[in-house]
Amino acid sequence: MSDIVATPLPGDTVRITTDPHTEPFWQAAKEDRLVACQCADCGHFRMPPTPFCPECQSTEKKWPELSGRGTVYSFAVVHGFPGLPDITVVGAVIDLAGASPARLVTNVVDIDPDEVAIGMEVEVRFSPITEGWKLPVFRPVTD
Repeated sequence: MSDIVATPLPGDTVRITTDPHTEPFWQAAKEDRLVACQCADCGHFRMPPTPFCPECQSTEKKWPELSGRGTVYSFAVVHGFPGLPDITVVGAVIDLAGASPARLVTNVVDIDPDEVAIGMEVEVRFSPITEGWKLPVFRPVTD
């Protein structure tokens, strides 16, 4: 175990853009809620959101609120970032509980990077970024 703790990027370095297909996700995150795009016709979850359902080609969407839990599907540890040589970031793909097969590309935080593992249970927290938005990041489940 090292003294290194994975953190999100400083909020002032993260900028997002939205469009009609992603806006509901970002608005929910701003309210500390995790949602996923679900086809309103066939029920298929998809992330990132797309104009058409890949299963039935419907354009109808709904955005159910999720539990905020998931499991690490894949991850990579990054030591240093342009302009931030001392930061350690764990980029990860998270299987979202209750929204299979949807996955979210994000970060795992508040953990020694050596302890992150595929299959690890994680829960969401929201990290403030530019322009009042919030970024969903995940940390190990603590209960």
